[in-house]
Amino acid sequence: MTKKPANSDPKDWSEKVAIAEGLVPVIGRLYRAHGIVLSVHGRSLLNLSPIDIVRIHRFARHMDGTELPIVETALVLDALTALKPGPASIDVARLYAAFRASGQSDLGAWVSNELSSIANQQPEAEGNGRDVVLYGFGRIGRLVARILLARASDIQGLRLRAIVVRKGGDTDLVKRASLLRRDSVHGPFNGSITIDEEKNLIIANGTAIQVIYADNPATIDYTAYGISDAIIVDNTGKWRDESGLAQHLQSAGASRVLLTAPGRGSVKNIVYGINHKTITDDDNIVSAASCTTNAITPVLKVINDEYGVSYGHVETVHSFTNDQNLIDNFHSGDRRGRSAVLNMVISETGAANAVAKALPELAGKLTGNAIRVPTPDVSMAILNLTLDSEVTKDELNTYLRNVALNSPLRHQIDYIESAEVVSTDFLGSRRAGIVDGLATITSGNHAVVYVWYDNEYGYSHQVVRVIEKMGGIVRPFFPRVKD
Repeated sequence: MTKKPANSDPKDWSEKVAIAEGLVPVIGRLYRAHGIVLSVHGRSLLNLSPIDIVRIHRFARHMDGTELPIVETALVLDALTALKPGPASIDVARLYAAFRASGQSDLGAWVSNELSSIANQQPEAEGNGRDVVLYGFGRIGRLVARILLARASDIQGLRLRAIVVRKGGDTDLVKRASLLRRDSVHGPFNGSITIDEEKNLIIANGTAIQVIYADNPATIDYTAYGISDAIIVDNTGKWRDESGLAQHLQSAGASRVLLTAPGRGSVKNIVYGINHKTITDDDNIVSAASCTTNAITPVLKVINDEYGVSYGHVETVHSFTNDQNLIDNFHSGDRRGRSAVLNMVISETGAANAVAKALPELAGKLTGNAIRVPTPDVSMAILNLTLDSEVTKDELNTYLRNVALNSPLRHQIDYIESAEVVSTDFLGSRRAGIVDGLATITSGNHAVVYVWYDNEYGYSHQVVRVIEKMGGIVRPFFPRVKD
Protein backbone atom coordinates (compact mmCIF):
# COMPACT_ATOMS: atom_id res chain seq x y z
CA MET A 1 0.00 0.00 0.00
CA THR A 2 1.34 3.44 -0.94
CA LYS A 3 1.73 5.61 2.11
CA LYS A 4 1.14 9.34 2.16
CA PRO A 5 2.18 11.86 4.79
CA ALA A 6 -0.30 12.45 7.57
CA ASN A 7 -2.78 15.30 7.10
CA SER A 8 -2.34 15.36 3.30
CA ASP A 9 -5.62 13.78 2.29
CA PRO A 10 -6.17 14.19 -1.45
CA LYS A 11 -8.90 16.55 -2.66
CA ASP A 12 -9.35 14.78 -5.98
CA TRP A 13 -12.12 12.16 -5.98
CA SER A 14 -10.30 9.75 -8.29
CA GLU A 15 -7.20 9.79 -6.10
CA LYS A 16 -9.30 8.95 -3.05
CA VAL A 17 -10.90 6.07 -4.94
CA ALA A 18 -7.41 4.82 -5.92
CA ILE A 19 -6.37 4.77 -2.26
CA ALA A 20 -9.62 2.98 -1.36
CA GLU A 21 -8.84 0.34 -4.00
CA GLY A 22 -5.68 -0.42 -2.07
CA LEU A 23 -7.62 -0.64 1.19
CA VAL A 24 -10.11 -3.26 -0.04
CA PRO A 25 -7.78 -6.30 0.07
CA VAL A 26 -6.23 -5.16 3.36
CA ILE A 27 -9.65 -4.85 5.03
CA GLY A 28 -10.60 -8.32 3.76
CA ARG A 29 -7.31 -9.90 4.82
CA LEU A 30 -7.47 -8.42 8.32
CA TYR A 31 -10.96 -9.85 8.70
CA ARG A 32 -10.34 -13.32 7.26
CA ALA A 33 -6.93 -13.97 8.80
CA HIS A 34 -7.18 -12.01 12.05
CA GLY A 35 -10.87 -11.56 12.86
CA ILE A 36 -10.58 -7.76 12.74
CA VAL A 37 -13.88 -5.96 12.12
CA LEU A 38 -13.28 -2.43 10.83
CA SER A 39 -15.88 0.34 10.79
CA VAL A 40 -16.37 4.11 10.54
CA HIS A 41 -18.81 5.33 13.17
CA GLY A 42 -20.47 1.93 13.19
CA ARG A 43 -20.59 1.59 9.39
CA SER A 44 -18.74 -1.58 8.43
CA LEU A 45 -15.90 -1.34 5.89
CA LEU A 46 -16.10 -5.04 5.02
CA ASN A 47 -17.18 -6.12 1.52
CA LEU A 48 -17.50 -2.57 0.25
CA SER A 49 -16.54 -1.14 -3.12
CA PRO A 50 -13.83 1.56 -3.26
CA ILE A 51 -16.51 4.20 -3.93
CA ASP A 52 -18.51 3.03 -0.90
CA ILE A 53 -15.36 3.27 1.24
CA VAL A 54 -14.79 6.86 0.12
CA ARG A 55 -18.45 7.66 0.75
CA ILE A 56 -18.26 6.32 4.33
CA HIS A 57 -15.16 8.42 4.96
CA ARG A 58 -17.12 11.48 3.81
CA PHE A 59 -20.03 10.45 6.05
CA ALA A 60 -17.79 11.01 9.09
CA ARG A 61 -18.21 14.77 8.63
CA HIS A 62 -21.79 14.44 9.89
CA MET A 63 -20.41 13.05 13.15
CA ASP A 64 -17.06 14.78 13.62
CA GLY A 65 -17.59 17.94 11.60
CA THR A 66 -14.89 16.92 9.16
CA GLU A 67 -14.30 14.16 6.63
CA LEU A 68 -12.18 11.24 7.84
CA PRO A 69 -8.90 11.42 5.87
CA ILE A 70 -8.60 8.21 3.87
CA VAL A 71 -4.80 8.41 3.94
CA GLU A 72 -4.96 8.24 7.74
CA THR A 73 -7.06 5.08 7.49
CA ALA A 74 -4.34 3.62 5.27
CA LEU A 75 -1.74 4.39 7.94
CA VAL A 76 -3.92 2.84 10.65
CA LEU A 77 -4.28 -0.36 8.60
CA ASP A 78 -0.53 -0.50 7.94
CA ALA A 79 0.20 -0.25 11.66
CA LEU A 80 -2.50 -2.79 12.44
CA THR A 81 -1.19 -5.32 9.92
CA ALA A 82 2.29 -5.08 11.39
CA LEU A 83 0.93 -6.04 14.83
CA LYS A 84 -0.26 -9.50 13.66
CA PRO A 85 -3.33 -8.89 15.81
CA GLY A 86 -5.98 -11.12 17.31
CA PRO A 87 -9.73 -10.58 16.86
CA ALA A 88 -11.09 -7.12 17.65
CA SER A 89 -13.68 -4.57 16.56
CA ILE A 90 -12.05 -1.28 15.59
CA ASP A 91 -13.78 1.97 14.69
CA VAL A 92 -11.22 3.78 12.56
CA ALA A 93 -12.96 7.16 12.85
CA ARG A 94 -13.10 7.05 16.62
CA LEU A 95 -9.56 5.72 16.80
CA TYR A 96 -8.32 8.62 14.66
CA ALA A 97 -10.29 11.10 16.79
CA ALA A 98 -8.63 9.67 19.92
CA PHE A 99 -5.22 10.05 18.24
CA ARG A 100 -5.89 13.70 17.45
CA ALA A 101 -7.01 14.29 21.02
CA SER A 102 -3.79 12.70 22.32
CA GLY A 103 -1.66 15.51 20.86
CA GLN A 104 0.86 13.02 19.46
CA SER A 105 2.26 13.31 15.95
CA ASP A 106 3.13 9.74 14.88
CA LEU A 107 -0.14 7.97 14.06
CA GLY A 108 1.46 4.61 13.33
CA ALA A 109 3.35 4.51 16.63
CA TRP A 110 0.30 5.67 18.56
CA VAL A 111 -1.89 2.96 17.00
CA SER A 112 0.71 0.28 17.74
CA ASN A 113 0.78 1.30 21.38
CA GLU A 114 -3.01 1.70 21.66
CA LEU A 115 -3.64 -1.79 20.23
CA SER A 116 -0.71 -3.53 21.88
CA SER A 117 -3.05 -5.77 23.92
CA ILE A 118 -4.08 -7.66 20.76
CA ALA A 119 -0.62 -7.79 19.17
CA ASN A 120 0.79 -11.18 18.13
CA GLN A 121 -2.50 -12.97 18.82
CA GLN A 122 -3.32 -14.12 15.30
CA PRO A 123 -5.90 -16.94 15.59
CA GLU A 124 -5.33 -20.49 14.44
CA ALA A 125 -6.33 -21.19 10.84
CA GLU A 126 -9.03 -23.70 11.75
CA GLY A 127 -10.75 -21.30 14.18
CA ASN A 128 -13.24 -22.16 16.89
CA GLY A 129 -16.54 -20.74 15.67
CA ARG A 130 -20.02 -21.74 16.82
CA ASP A 131 -22.60 -23.70 14.81
CA VAL A 132 -25.93 -21.96 14.15
CA VAL A 133 -29.17 -23.48 12.86
CA LEU A 134 -32.09 -21.38 11.65
CA TYR A 135 -35.41 -23.01 12.53
CA GLY A 136 -37.71 -21.28 10.07
CA PHE A 137 -36.66 -19.29 7.04
CA GLY A 138 -38.99 -16.30 6.78
CA ARG A 139 -38.18 -12.58 6.70
CA ILE A 140 -35.94 -12.53 9.79
CA GLY A 141 -34.46 -15.97 9.13
CA ARG A 142 -33.28 -15.02 5.66
CA LEU A 143 -31.84 -11.69 6.79
CA VAL A 144 -30.00 -13.35 9.67
CA ALA A 145 -28.68 -15.82 7.09
CA ARG A 146 -27.42 -12.97 4.91
CA ILE A 147 -25.64 -11.37 7.86
CA LEU A 148 -24.02 -14.64 8.90
CA LEU A 149 -22.98 -15.45 5.34
CA ALA A 150 -21.38 -12.03 4.96
CA ARG A 151 -19.25 -12.95 7.99
CA ALA A 152 -18.57 -16.55 6.97
CA SER A 153 -14.85 -15.94 6.47
CA ASP A 154 -14.50 -15.03 10.16
CA ILE A 155 -12.79 -18.20 11.40
CA GLN A 156 -13.73 -17.47 15.00
CA GLY A 157 -17.28 -16.37 14.35
CA LEU A 158 -20.70 -17.90 13.86
CA ARG A 159 -21.13 -20.68 11.30
CA LEU A 160 -24.49 -21.04 9.58
CA ARG A 161 -24.81 -24.81 9.22
CA ALA A 162 -28.47 -25.52 8.49
CA ILE A 163 -32.01 -24.29 8.11
CA VAL A 164 -35.05 -26.31 9.19
CA VAL A 165 -38.34 -25.90 7.33
CA ARG A 166 -41.45 -27.82 6.40
CA LYS A 167 -41.18 -29.11 2.85
CA GLY A 168 -43.36 -27.15 0.47
CA GLY A 169 -43.24 -29.49 -2.49
CA ASP A 170 -40.82 -30.91 -5.05
CA THR A 171 -39.37 -27.47 -5.86
CA ASP A 172 -38.92 -26.45 -2.23
CA LEU A 173 -35.12 -26.29 -2.34
CA VAL A 174 -35.12 -24.16 -5.49
CA LYS A 175 -37.66 -21.76 -4.02
CA ARG A 176 -35.83 -21.44 -0.70
CA ALA A 177 -32.62 -20.62 -2.55
CA SER A 178 -34.46 -18.13 -4.76
CA LEU A 179 -35.91 -16.32 -1.74
CA LEU A 180 -32.42 -16.02 -0.29
CA ARG A 181 -31.06 -14.79 -3.63
CA ARG A 182 -33.76 -12.19 -4.37
CA ASP A 183 -35.50 -9.84 -1.95
CA SER A 184 -38.02 -7.20 -3.01
CA VAL A 185 -37.08 -4.94 -0.07
CA HIS A 186 -33.39 -5.55 0.57
CA GLY A 187 -32.27 -6.31 -2.96
CA PRO A 188 -30.24 -9.19 -4.38
CA PHE A 189 -27.91 -11.40 -2.36
CA ASN A 190 -24.32 -10.20 -2.53
CA GLY A 191 -22.64 -13.22 -4.07
CA SER A 192 -23.32 -16.60 -5.59
CA ILE A 193 -25.99 -19.15 -4.66
CA THR A 194 -26.27 -22.69 -6.02
CA ILE A 195 -28.06 -25.82 -4.84
CA ASP A 196 -27.21 -29.50 -4.47
CA GLU A 197 -30.54 -31.30 -4.76
CA GLU A 198 -29.04 -34.70 -4.00
CA LYS A 199 -27.70 -33.58 -0.62
CA ASN A 200 -30.38 -30.92 0.07
CA LEU A 201 -27.82 -28.14 0.24
CA ILE A 202 -27.95 -24.43 -0.49
CA ILE A 203 -24.41 -23.29 -1.24
CA ALA A 204 -24.01 -19.55 -0.71
CA ASN A 205 -20.63 -17.95 -1.33
CA GLY A 206 -19.03 -21.34 -0.71
CA THR A 207 -20.88 -22.01 2.54
CA ALA A 208 -22.84 -25.27 2.45
CA ILE A 209 -26.16 -24.84 4.28
CA GLN A 210 -27.99 -28.07 5.02
CA VAL A 211 -31.72 -27.85 4.39
CA ILE A 212 -33.51 -30.13 6.87
CA TYR A 213 -37.18 -30.92 6.45
CA ALA A 214 -38.97 -31.48 9.75
CA ASP A 215 -42.27 -30.79 11.50
CA ASN A 216 -41.10 -31.57 15.04
CA PRO A 217 -38.27 -29.58 16.66
CA ALA A 218 -37.57 -32.39 19.14
CA THR A 219 -36.72 -35.20 16.70
CA ILE A 220 -33.89 -33.84 14.56
CA ASP A 221 -30.44 -35.42 14.73
CA TYR A 222 -28.17 -32.49 13.91
CA THR A 223 -25.09 -34.58 14.63
CA ALA A 224 -25.90 -36.65 11.54
CA TYR A 225 -24.96 -33.54 9.55
CA GLY A 226 -21.78 -32.85 11.52
CA ILE A 227 -23.48 -30.16 13.60
CA SER A 228 -22.77 -30.00 17.32
CA ASP A 229 -23.30 -27.66 20.28
CA ALA A 230 -25.54 -25.59 18.00
CA ILE A 231 -27.53 -22.48 18.80
CA ILE A 232 -31.00 -22.97 17.34
CA VAL A 233 -32.56 -19.68 16.24
CA ASP A 234 -36.33 -20.15 16.19
CA ASN A 235 -37.80 -17.69 13.68
CA THR A 236 -41.25 -19.26 13.53
CA GLY A 237 -42.78 -17.65 16.62
CA LYS A 238 -44.87 -20.78 17.05
CA TRP A 239 -43.52 -21.42 20.54
CA ARG A 240 -42.99 -18.50 22.90
CA ASP A 241 -42.64 -20.08 26.35
CA GLU A 242 -39.95 -22.23 27.91
CA SER A 243 -41.82 -25.53 27.62
CA GLY A 244 -42.46 -25.06 23.90
CA LEU A 245 -38.98 -23.85 23.03
CA ALA A 246 -37.38 -26.58 25.15
CA GLN A 247 -38.43 -29.06 22.48
CA HIS A 248 -35.43 -27.91 20.45
CA LEU A 249 -33.06 -29.06 23.18
CA GLN A 250 -34.27 -32.65 22.80
CA SER A 251 -32.64 -32.83 19.37
CA ALA A 252 -29.11 -34.25 19.25
CA GLY A 253 -26.53 -31.54 18.57
CA ALA A 254 -28.63 -28.63 19.89
CA SER A 255 -27.46 -26.83 23.03
CA ARG A 256 -29.16 -23.42 23.18
CA VAL A 257 -32.24 -21.73 21.74
CA LEU A 258 -32.87 -18.12 20.72
CA LEU A 259 -36.39 -16.93 19.90
CA THR A 260 -36.76 -14.02 17.45
CA ALA A 261 -40.01 -12.81 19.01
CA PRO A 262 -41.06 -11.67 22.49
CA GLY A 263 -40.77 -14.53 24.99
CA ARG A 264 -43.43 -15.39 27.51
CA GLY A 265 -43.32 -16.55 31.10
CA SER A 266 -39.84 -17.13 32.45
CA VAL A 267 -38.03 -16.66 29.12
CA LYS A 268 -35.54 -13.79 29.33
CA ASN A 269 -36.25 -11.02 26.81
CA ILE A 270 -32.87 -9.64 25.75
CA VAL A 271 -32.28 -6.29 24.10
CA TYR A 272 -28.61 -6.33 23.17
CA GLY A 273 -26.82 -3.36 24.68
CA ILE A 274 -29.29 -3.14 27.56
CA ASN A 275 -29.44 -6.46 29.40
CA HIS A 276 -27.36 -8.88 27.33
CA LYS A 277 -24.92 -9.25 30.21
CA THR A 278 -27.66 -11.03 32.18
CA ILE A 279 -27.32 -14.06 29.87
CA THR A 280 -25.56 -16.78 31.82
CA ASP A 281 -24.21 -20.19 30.87
CA ASP A 282 -27.36 -21.67 32.41
CA ASP A 283 -29.68 -19.72 30.10
CA ASN A 284 -30.36 -22.29 27.39
CA ILE A 285 -33.48 -20.51 26.15
CA VAL A 286 -33.51 -16.77 25.46
CA SER A 287 -35.65 -14.32 23.49
CA ALA A 288 -34.35 -11.42 21.39
CA ALA A 289 -37.62 -9.54 22.11
CA SER A 290 -39.29 -7.63 19.25
CA CYS A 291 -38.05 -5.17 16.66
CA THR A 292 -39.92 -2.31 18.33
CA THR A 293 -38.69 -3.19 21.81
CA ASN A 294 -35.12 -3.22 20.46
CA ALA A 295 -35.64 0.16 18.78
CA ILE A 296 -37.08 2.05 21.74
CA THR A 297 -35.48 0.49 24.82
CA PRO A 298 -31.95 1.90 24.29
CA VAL A 299 -33.31 5.41 23.64
CA LEU A 300 -35.64 5.22 26.63
CA LYS A 301 -32.80 4.01 28.84
CA VAL A 302 -30.45 6.89 28.06
CA ILE A 303 -33.23 9.48 28.40
CA ASN A 304 -34.31 7.96 31.72
CA ASP A 305 -30.70 7.87 32.93
CA GLU A 306 -30.19 11.56 32.23
CA TYR A 307 -33.59 13.18 32.78
CA GLY A 308 -35.82 10.56 34.41
CA VAL A 309 -39.06 9.34 32.82
CA SER A 310 -42.15 9.63 35.01
CA TYR A 311 -44.61 8.61 32.28
CA GLY A 312 -44.52 7.86 28.58
CA HIS A 313 -46.65 6.76 25.65
CA VAL A 314 -45.15 4.91 22.69
CA GLU A 315 -46.96 5.16 19.36
CA THR A 316 -45.54 2.86 16.72
CA VAL A 317 -46.06 3.56 13.03
CA HIS A 318 -45.16 0.11 11.73
CA SER A 319 -44.81 -1.36 8.26
CA PHE A 320 -47.24 -4.16 7.49
CA THR A 321 -46.18 -7.77 8.09
CA ASN A 322 -47.03 -11.24 6.80
CA ASP A 323 -49.61 -11.59 9.56
CA GLN A 324 -51.93 -9.21 7.72
CA ASN A 325 -54.07 -9.84 4.64
CA LEU A 326 -53.21 -8.36 1.26
CA ILE A 327 -56.93 -7.88 0.52
CA ASP A 328 -59.93 -7.96 2.82
CA ASN A 329 -60.53 -11.48 4.12
CA PHE A 330 -61.19 -13.30 7.37
CA HIS A 331 -58.53 -12.93 10.05
CA SER A 332 -58.74 -14.02 13.67
CA GLY A 333 -57.11 -10.77 14.81
CA ASP A 334 -58.99 -7.50 15.14
CA ARG A 335 -58.73 -5.27 12.03
CA ARG A 336 -55.91 -7.37 10.55
CA GLY A 337 -58.30 -8.91 8.06
CA ARG A 338 -58.49 -5.60 6.18
CA SER A 339 -56.12 -4.99 3.29
CA ALA A 340 -52.61 -4.19 4.54
CA VAL A 341 -51.64 -2.45 1.29
CA LEU A 342 -54.66 -0.11 1.23
CA ASN A 343 -55.20 0.85 4.86
CA MET A 344 -53.69 2.27 7.98
CA VAL A 345 -54.66 -0.32 10.58
CA ILE A 346 -54.80 0.35 14.30
CA SER A 347 -53.18 -2.57 16.08
CA GLU A 348 -51.97 -3.50 19.51
CA THR A 349 -48.32 -3.66 20.52
CA GLY A 350 -46.78 -5.20 23.59
CA ALA A 351 -43.57 -3.23 23.12
CA ALA A 352 -44.28 -0.69 25.87
CA ASN A 353 -44.82 -3.44 28.44
CA ALA A 354 -41.94 -5.47 27.02
CA VAL A 355 -39.53 -2.61 27.68
CA ALA A 356 -39.95 -3.28 31.41
CA LYS A 357 -38.59 -6.83 30.99
CA ALA A 358 -35.29 -5.40 29.79
CA LEU A 359 -35.50 -2.14 31.76
CA PRO A 360 -37.34 -2.81 35.05
CA GLU A 361 -37.04 0.82 36.21
CA LEU A 362 -39.67 1.75 33.60
CA ALA A 363 -42.21 -0.87 34.72
CA GLY A 364 -45.71 0.62 34.87
CA LYS A 365 -44.60 3.92 33.36
CA LEU A 366 -45.32 3.28 29.67
CA THR A 367 -48.37 2.72 27.50
CA GLY A 368 -48.33 1.87 23.82
CA ASN A 369 -50.27 1.42 20.64
CA ALA A 370 -49.48 0.76 16.98
CA ILE A 371 -50.63 1.76 13.53
CA ARG A 372 -49.77 -0.59 10.66
CA VAL A 373 -49.17 1.36 7.45
CA PRO A 374 -48.86 0.36 3.75
CA THR A 375 -45.06 0.18 3.54
CA PRO A 376 -43.06 -3.08 3.41
CA ASP A 377 -40.24 -2.14 5.81
CA VAL A 378 -38.91 0.60 8.11
CA SER A 379 -41.04 1.81 10.98
CA MET A 380 -41.12 4.69 13.43
CA ALA A 381 -41.68 4.90 17.16
CA ILE A 382 -42.89 8.19 18.64
CA LEU A 383 -41.89 8.51 22.30
CA ASN A 384 -44.18 10.97 24.09
CA LEU A 385 -42.47 11.44 27.45
CA THR A 386 -43.04 13.33 30.66
CA LEU A 387 -39.64 13.80 32.30
CA ASP A 388 -38.54 14.43 35.86
CA SER A 389 -36.64 17.53 34.79
CA GLU A 390 -36.98 20.22 32.15
CA VAL A 391 -34.93 20.10 28.96
CA THR A 392 -34.65 22.11 25.76
CA LYS A 393 -34.63 20.61 22.28
CA ASP A 394 -30.98 21.52 21.74
CA GLU A 395 -29.94 20.04 25.08
CA LEU A 396 -31.78 16.77 24.44
CA ASN A 397 -30.52 16.45 20.87
CA THR A 398 -26.94 17.21 21.86
CA TYR A 399 -27.14 14.53 24.53
CA LEU A 400 -28.67 11.93 22.18
CA ARG A 401 -26.14 12.70 19.45
CA ASN A 402 -23.28 12.24 21.90
CA VAL A 403 -24.78 8.94 23.10
CA ALA A 404 -24.93 7.73 19.48
CA LEU A 405 -21.28 8.64 19.00
CA ASN A 406 -19.52 7.79 22.23
CA SER A 407 -21.56 5.59 24.54
CA PRO A 408 -21.67 1.80 24.94
CA LEU A 409 -25.01 1.99 23.07
CA ARG A 410 -23.42 3.42 19.91
CA HIS A 411 -24.23 0.17 18.05
CA GLN A 412 -27.89 0.40 19.05
CA ILE A 413 -28.62 4.14 18.73
CA ASP A 414 -27.96 6.29 15.68
CA TYR A 415 -28.72 9.97 15.25
CA ILE A 416 -29.54 12.07 12.20
CA GLU A 417 -30.44 15.65 11.42
CA SER A 418 -31.79 16.11 7.91
CA ALA A 419 -34.88 17.86 6.60
CA GLU A 420 -35.08 15.47 3.64
CA VAL A 421 -34.91 11.93 5.05
CA VAL A 422 -37.90 9.59 4.75
CA SER A 423 -38.47 5.97 5.69
CA THR A 424 -36.71 4.35 2.73
CA ASP A 425 -33.50 6.16 3.65
CA PHE A 426 -33.21 3.86 6.66
CA LEU A 427 -33.44 0.59 4.75
CA GLY A 428 -30.42 -1.49 5.65
CA SER A 429 -29.61 0.35 8.88
CA ARG A 430 -27.69 -1.87 11.30
CA ARG A 431 -28.71 0.13 14.34
CA ALA A 432 -31.70 -0.80 16.47
CA GLY A 433 -33.07 2.74 16.22
CA ILE A 434 -32.21 6.13 14.70
CA VAL A 435 -33.20 9.34 16.48
CA ASP A 436 -34.52 12.01 14.09
CA GLY A 437 -33.16 15.13 15.76
CA LEU A 438 -35.05 17.66 13.66
CA ALA A 439 -38.36 16.11 14.72
CA THR A 440 -37.64 16.38 18.46
CA ILE A 441 -40.14 18.51 20.40
CA THR A 442 -39.73 19.76 23.95
CA SER A 443 -41.78 21.94 26.27
CA GLY A 444 -40.65 22.21 29.87
CA ASN A 445 -40.43 18.66 31.16
CA HIS A 446 -42.29 17.20 28.19
CA ALA A 447 -40.45 15.68 25.21
CA VAL A 448 -41.44 13.95 22.01
CA VAL A 449 -38.70 11.90 20.36
CA TYR A 450 -39.01 10.24 16.94
CA VAL A 451 -37.09 7.01 16.38
CA TRP A 452 -36.81 5.37 12.94
CA TYR A 453 -35.93 1.69 12.67
CA ASP A 454 -35.51 -0.93 10.00
CA ASN A 455 -37.80 -3.44 11.65
CA GLU A 456 -36.27 -6.26 9.59
CA TYR A 457 -32.57 -5.61 9.03
CA GLY A 458 -31.78 -3.53 12.09
CA TYR A 459 -33.56 -6.07 14.28
CA SER A 460 -31.73 -8.94 12.57
CA HIS A 461 -28.40 -7.36 13.53
CA GLN A 462 -29.57 -7.21 17.13
CA VAL A 463 -30.47 -10.91 16.87
CA VAL A 464 -26.98 -11.74 15.58
CA ARG A 465 -25.42 -9.79 18.44
CA VAL A 466 -27.39 -11.91 20.91
CA ILE A 467 -26.32 -15.11 19.10
CA GLU A 468 -22.69 -14.01 19.42
CA LYS A 469 -23.17 -13.38 23.13
CA MET A 470 -24.75 -16.81 23.59
CA GLY A 471 -21.91 -18.37 21.60
CA GLY A 472 -19.20 -16.68 23.63
CA ILE A 473 -17.96 -14.71 20.63
CA VAL A 474 -16.97 -11.33 22.01
CA ARG A 475 -14.31 -9.05 20.52
CA PRO A 476 -12.60 -6.20 22.36
CA PHE A 477 -13.57 -2.82 20.96
CA PHE A 478 -11.12 -0.02 20.15
CA PRO A 479 -10.91 2.74 21.08
CA ARG A 480 -12.04 1.74 24.55
CA VAL A 481 -15.41 3.06 25.68
CA LYS A 482 -16.34 3.26 29.35
CA ASP A 483 -19.44 1.27 30.31
